[in-house]
Amino acid sequence: MRTYLVTAFLARLADEGMAIAVTLLALDRTGSAAEGAFVLTAWMAPHAVAAPLAGVLAARARRPALFHAGALVLFAAAIAGLALTVGRTAAPVALLLALAGGCCGPVVTGGLSSLVAGLVPEGPVRNRAYALDAATYTTSSVVGPAAVGVTAGLASPGAATGLMAACAACAAPLVATLPAAGRASVAAGAPGPEGGRTGTGAVRTDTGGERTGTDAEPTGTGAEPTGTGGGTRLLRQGLTALWRVPPLRAITGATTLAFLGLGGLAVAAVLLADHRGDADGGGVLMTAFAVGALGGALALARWEPPLAAPRLATVSLLVTGAALAGAALVPSFAGAVALFALAGVGDGPLLTTTLRIRADHAPPGARTQVFTLGAGLKVTAASAGAALTGACAGLSPTLLLLGIAALQLAAAGLLPLLARPESDARPPVTSRARPGGPSSPAG
Repeated sequence: MRTYLVTAFLARLADEGMAIAVTLLALDRTGSAAEGAFVLTAWMAPHAVAAPLAGVLAARARRPALFHAGALVLFAAAIAGLALTVGRTAAPVALLLALAGGCCGPVVTGGLSSLVAGLVPEGPVRNRAYALDAATYTTSSVVGPAAVGVTAGLASPGAATGLMAACAACAAPLVATLPAAGRASVAAGAPGPEGGRTGTGAVRTDTGGERTGTDAEPTGTGAEPTGTGGGTRLLRQGLTALWRVPPLRAITGATTLAFLGLGGLAVAAVLLADHRGDADGGGVLMTAFAVGALGGALALARWEPPLAAPRLATVSLLVTGAALAGAALVPSFAGAVALFALAGVGDGPLLTTTLRIRADHAPPGARTQVFTLGAGLKVTAASAGAALTGACAGLSPTLLLLGIAALQLAAAGLLPLLARPESDARPPVTSRARPGGPSSPAG
């Protein structure tokens, strides 16, 4: 897990630093941030389309660690290419490079997270592992922009972009050293050893016959080998799981709606800070949000509240929405900073619970698809949210932030509605071990 966490942090640091790096690069070389905005759009746009394909390729790979290493090499090469081309060559060249790098994005986010279940056993240890994995997202969201800003100030935006490429390049050989965990436990219709490889290329959840809480296939014995068959079947398995398994449907729908708002949070923060009389305070607000999220994720890694994962996700969304609404209405900038930090504290556990629910309820043959599709939908929603906020930038910053807060509260209300099973008389999966079956974290 130590190697995994370093790998995930470096890869996600590069991803988080890209937004500022490319914007500063375009501004430095062209005098306008417009090309940087177009590059960022191209960078985020492929996630929803690339996520299913990335999931299929990862599930069918004979050595998943090497597949992820190759994707990270392409990711690093695309960032390095942008450092050389933005503002210096024809814009379509940079856009094509951004599209190529963006296609690797689902591997950096959900794809890497899908490896965790194969590295640690089920139960509290895995819960803590997912909390630490979530902390790599929030830590990178703090360190990435800060590293870009410092490097650009001391050297140049080109050097800052090159630093992000170097971080991604360092992650590639590290992920290749991970053990071949995370492959399916099923070979020839029989369960394999915990964490063992069978050549079928998917992450297993357990060796028992426990079901996922819907009419999906049991998650252990008798499951279909997952590395065989066409990519269309694997894609269909992932989409079916996201829709038919109530916990997966609920967390996917709720987080996608929430990220439609959070995608425009940076724009709203800049406008709100300027409205409060601090033209450069947008970065302070976003840093406060990221630090709060980091604190929330780390707190969950050390202390698990007595709440089931879906209920904890609902509480997280309520806290984030209420805090952002307060930040929109409070008259002082210092108060807004404090409330942005509180909103981040709510957002940190949301990612941890999202990862846990995906791991607990994804059928073994669709685990990688569930992770990559879920991440791709969230990033695509964030991209749409950023565009929507930009289109509404003429409105009052208070109204913009209240709209973002309202989407968090709406997501909190949507989650329990989508979690209702269509027809399921079986008891839900709980964190308590049952006789004859494996233990599973609540979710």
